Formats: sequence, C-alpha cells, structure tokens
Amino acid sequence: MTNERAGEGPGRVGQVKEITSLSNPIIKDIKALALKKTRDETGSFMAEGLKLVIDALALGWTIRTLVYSKEAKGKPQVEDVAVRTVAKGGLVLEVSAKVIGAITRRDNPQMVVGIFEQKLTKLDSLRPTLGETYVALDRVRDPGNLGTIIRTADAAGASGVILIGETTDPFSLETVRATMGSVFAVPVIRASQADFLAWRRKADVSIVATHLAGAVDYRTIDYKKKPVVLLMGNEQQGIPDELAKAADALARIPQAGRADSLNLAIATGVMLFEARRHLLSLEARG
Repeated sequence: MTNERAGEGPGRVGQVKEITSLSNPIIKDIKALALKKTRDETGSFMAEGLKLVIDALALGWTIRTLVYSKEAKGKPQVEDVAVRTVAKGGLVLEVSAKVIGAITRRDNPQMVVGIFEQKLTKLDSLRPTLGETYVALDRVRDPGNLGTIIRTADAAGASGVILIGETTDPFSLETVRATMGSVFAVPVIRASQADFLAWRRKADVSIVATHLAGAVDYRTIDYKKKPVVLLMGNEQQGIPDELAKAADALARIPQAGRADSLNLAIATGVMLFEARRHLLSLEARG
C-alpha cells in the first residue's frame, strides 16, 4: 500500500477526500482488510459504527482512516471524530452508500467505519494481581465465539483474553463485530502453548481448566485466593493433556439435558461470572 492508502496513513492531511467509485485504490485497500494476509501486512483492521470509533479513540487506539457515508455528513459527532482523525494524522473519506456497503459487506451498513492500528499485549507484561481474572483460549477457531468471549470478558470485568496456539484472528471483521466494541477495552494476548506454560510457571495464578474428565463442580472452586486464569479448550478437541496437567483445578459444569456439551462462548460466560461472583454487584457500575 502507498502512503495515500488506507492502511498506511493520510494522503493530504487536513482534507476530506470524497470517493464514489468502488474501483478507487484506497477503497480496494480497505476492502482487502477482509483478508487476514492484508490485516497482518498492514497491521490494520476495520471497526464499524460511530460509537465504536468514538470509544476506540477515547481508549487511545490509533485511527488510520475514517470513512463515513454522505448521509452522516454534518452530524456533530461525525464531524468531531473527523477533526480528531485529521489531528492524529489520519485520512478522512466521505463515500457513497454503495461504497460503504461494499466495504462492510452489508446491505444495511453502518454510516461510519474506522480503520485502526492493531494492538496486542505481550504475555510477559502480564503481572496478575488478586481480584484479576483472565480467560485463556486454546486454539479457538470460531470468530463468533471469540468475539462473544471478548465481549463477555469485558462485561464481567476480566483483565484480558489470552489466545494460545493457532487461533482465529481477533481483528477479523466477524470477530470485531461480535465483540460489540469490547475489542478496544479488553487486552488481547497471543502466545504459543510453550510460552503460556513458561509464563504459568512464573506467574502466581490459579489455573482453572474446563475438562470433560474434570471431577470438580465449577461452583465449588475457590476463586478468591489468587488471580484466576480460566483455561477453555478448543471447540472440537477440548484441552490437550499438556495444558490440563498445568491446571490447578479441572472443572465441569453440571448438565441435565440431552445436549452433550455447551457452546464455548456460553461455557466461558458461565465460568467467568462464577469466578468473579464475589467481585460483582448490581451497584458496582453506579
């Protein structure tokens, strides 16, 4: 991508560029962010919706390009975000409804889209403290599951989501959509299995893993004595033996119906709110 294109920064800073053609090279570059290869090469990703863009800027994320439809022109919040984007050296594009629909691959697209710089937290920088809860996901494959887990971790007040091994991309359009903006609020960490196990040996944490062979009811575990890492397995294969052996407790969620398993995102939500039950109250958010 050239410096004028979406992944690399502004063309003419201080100006709004109007685009109506789908063949425009900047638009082609933005559409290419649907591909993981392009996201990796540019270190960029796409987030849809004015609220998400406002929240991301408030949380300190770097915006590279702001795209808004002509229908959004003149709205005070859109104008404010455009000014902030230009001030940070980003490119602002005013586009037709046809163009923004092509970018988002939606029939009824959001009127505002932001292209942001990816940001990951390093595993070695994590120093869990009492009262903190992390979710560790082994080889999670489904972007909807990952996005929902990040959103649920945010809602429960978790401190981060650790992705172990080959996982789906946390910055894919599907994952970001499913997070409903929580991708900007919850630190995401990538780690190999070996790195995670090495970190686990140094970190003073309690690893609680869900496991089909787990003999302990998840409600009987003490989640108060140490920072907790909830270790959840791959959708199809569960947790490998190497990770299971590193756990301080193997937990199961009791079930009574005919279903033989829970969806990964649902199971993670059940575990998260139990692990943090002693820390949550209806009054906590005022």
